[in-house]
Amino acid sequence: MVTLKKWYIFLSMILFLAVSVTTESSATELYSAGINLIPYPQQVELGGDNFMLDSKLVIVIDKNASEADKFAAEELALGIVKGWEIEKEWNVKVSVGKSAAAKSIILTRKGAAEKLGNQGYHLSVASNKVTIKANGEAGLFYGTQTLLQVIQKGYHCPYVKGMEITDWPDIEQRAVHYDTKHHQDKAEYVRSFIRDMAGYKINMLVWEWEDKFEYPSHPEIGAPGAFTMEEMQDFTRYARKYHVQLVPLVQGLGHVSFILKWPQHAHLREIAASNWEFCPLKDGTYELMFDLWEDAIKATPGSEYIHIGSDETYEVGQGVECGCKAKAEEIGKSGLYHIFINKAAEHLMSIGRKPMAWERALGWEKSRSPAKGIVPVKGLVLTESGDYGEDYSYVIESKKRGYPVFFYDPNPGIEHLFLPYYYKVRRGRPVDDCLVNSHRQLSSAATAGVFDGMINTSWDDSGLHNQVWMMAFVNSAEFSWSGAKPQLDEFREKYFKNYYGDNVEDMSELFTILSKSAYYYMDTFERNVWHHGDIGKTHLPDLPRDDSLEYDPFWRREYKEITDRSKAQLGEMDRAMKICRDNLGRGVKNSYDFEIFISLIDLLKHTCQTYLDLAKLESAVTQAHRQRFVSHTAAYEAMEQAAAIIEKNLAERDKVFNHLVTVFKKTSLPKGMSTADKKYFHRQDRARHFANRRADMTYLICDEQLLDLEGYLKKLREYMAWYKETFL
Repeated sequence: MVTLKKWYIFLSMILFLAVSVTTESSATELYSAGINLIPYPQQVELGGDNFMLDSKLVIVIDKNASEADKFAAEELALGIVKGWEIEKEWNVKVSVGKSAAAKSIILTRKGAAEKLGNQGYHLSVASNKVTIKANGEAGLFYGTQTLLQVIQKGYHCPYVKGMEITDWPDIEQRAVHYDTKHHQDKAEYVRSFIRDMAGYKINMLVWEWEDKFEYPSHPEIGAPGAFTMEEMQDFTRYARKYHVQLVPLVQGLGHVSFILKWPQHAHLREIAASNWEFCPLKDGTYELMFDLWEDAIKATPGSEYIHIGSDETYEVGQGVECGCKAKAEEIGKSGLYHIFINKAAEHLMSIGRKPMAWERALGWEKSRSPAKGIVPVKGLVLTESGDYGEDYSYVIESKKRGYPVFFYDPNPGIEHLFLPYYYKVRRGRPVDDCLVNSHRQLSSAATAGVFDGMINTSWDDSGLHNQVWMMAFVNSAEFSWSGAKPQLDEFREKYFKNYYGDNVEDMSELFTILSKSAYYYMDTFERNVWHHGDIGKTHLPDLPRDDSLEYDPFWRREYKEITDRSKAQLGEMDRAMKICRDNLGRGVKNSYDFEIFISLIDLLKHTCQTYLDLAKLESAVTQAHRQRFVSHTAAYEAMEQAAAIIEKNLAERDKVFNHLVTVFKKTSLPKGMSTADKKYFHRQDRARHFANRRADMTYLICDEQLLDLEGYLKKLREYMAWYKETFL
């Protein structure tokens, strides 16, 4: 009798034979074969025998293997076991040794082609072994990370399709900007983030600390709970094991409200009224910044770079009393900017670090106020976006003059709650979403071969959870490693399968809904005023007054458009919630992301419901008014209904907000946290970051609080008490 299992085995053999012809495989063919590998390798050939993980498996390392190679082997063993631990019947057993067994994975730094460089690797699959060859420790590690991604689920056991991969990166330094200016993640989350990025072959983490580091030289600047010197050193050593260089970003010149908000440092401002910028002509500026940078260098032992930020210098060259205005007129604003950059760079180079700054290729010449008689110190690493010139001529010229250049992967955006992965609006019109923009520019930059590195930025202006940036990070990892392929649509689909597992469904739809919902959220109440100026304000319905229960019935007429939009949006939120719940029920990977999505959906639903409740509130007041000369009891009951609408809305707000905070606090410290030893010192700054509206997470419901429904309810209750006493 032919059993279902025998049929499955027979069909599997047919499938394996079908792919046994060795041909150069396109990205589409890999994806069609169920291999959701990120980043895509430079060269792949499918074919040959499959490697079955169906018995004891030995990972074999060179007899003289380095500690880094041993670590790569141990991580591979752990990854194989963890990857299939839910399939208990498979019982995959893995050990690390120096002698081959019946089934082996060979990790060796012998016999690899020279063209692979330090980060490249060669992976080949046979029936009884998988071999990974590399020249460097990083290459061997990256080979193991590729292997972990190409293991597939089979009927009897996991397996690796017959294939051969020859791989190396297009861009040598691939950096993710980790911005924690408005939140602080817990230590274990930091380590998990490092592991995730390393798995996608990111090899640099440019960590913008602001006040999340306890600077020993100026401890007042570090926020309560900030990471200590010892903790930062531990993160640095931990990251290095995964071939990730941790680069501290301690802002200088601009973006320094975390320093200049403190009264004892206010004298170093260029403009007394703005805590945003240092004066570049004051000696004290450099004395303080050198202290902080030297602390940062000690905290990241062995790292090659330090980033000094220095962008968005809005007021530079406007200070009169300090002489900056006159100096800018003499040498240009860019010249004044580079006075600061050069003093900083010369000092940092003298103590062994390569300085990075937010400066464009030839920016000192191509700015609106170019430098006169001053150029940057040679060796400064340029990391800012901008015009790179036709055929990257500005980049090529900058490099000739001695300035390494990192490609600035276009900033995804500063939208609230979510990123514009599938939908983006600018000036009220849909434009290319952030991944389209990134793919178009980054893939071209990667294949051009002129950039020393790539940096993906994740500005924390709007206080998004770091996990919301993950698709942007992985997108940058994909196309900075191999710019020529795959196509963007394939990346989108395989990202979801790669990151959340093969059983995940409807993620493109979910991300589309969330991308569009971010703009709904920003259009409600006063939220967009924070970034875009006067765009209108939502008011409360009119309160009843006088003994005839008068009121102005303006609300439903005035806010009909946003109320109708809220009704439609509520349906979208229900669909998004179902997708999240269904995927959690399927046991997806990285399920915490769905907890975050659900908390954001709940917040959006509450925003929708608030508009609908305000419409109901006015309807209840209208009903009370109409009943005034018919039945005092009915009028009073309508007002009770109005009060109940408000009370329910306020209770729901507390529930939704508290749940969201609880979810975020699983991976981060409470925002704006104070301790027994230190109180958090909050001051807003001229950049008006959405996440900096409040010290804590109430920035997300600040607009609802500004409505003052509590005050409305109090006045309504006072009127109701008078009405009851007078007429009932």
